[in-house]
Amino acid sequence: MDVKQAADAYSAIAGITQNTLPDTNTANKTNPSDASFSEMVTQALGGALDAGHKAEKISTLALMGKADITDVATAVSNAETALNVIVAISSKVVSAYQQIAQMPM
Repeated sequence: MDVKQAADAYSAIAGITQNTLPDTNTANKTNPSDASFSEMVTQALGGALDAGHKAEKISTLALMGKADITDVATAVSNAETALNVIVAISSKVVSAYQQIAQMPM
């Protein structure tokens, strides 16, 4: 099985054979000033997940010859940035929890 056949099989299974990608930026998002911390974290996780899915879809399209390598590099870079943000948030949450746990009662 060559790369093109593998990409075709993967895209058939994933249902991403179209050259268009859904716009996830217009989903039901709340105003950041009205959002609770948990809602902001949930939105950040959702955004990172969407960026990862978009990068995967564009990579598959590129393997099929339907996307430019520049688009792939941009999408992967955006996904990497989103993942770094999630890791930073996670580190801060763990650090805050550890500080609270060390406070005298």
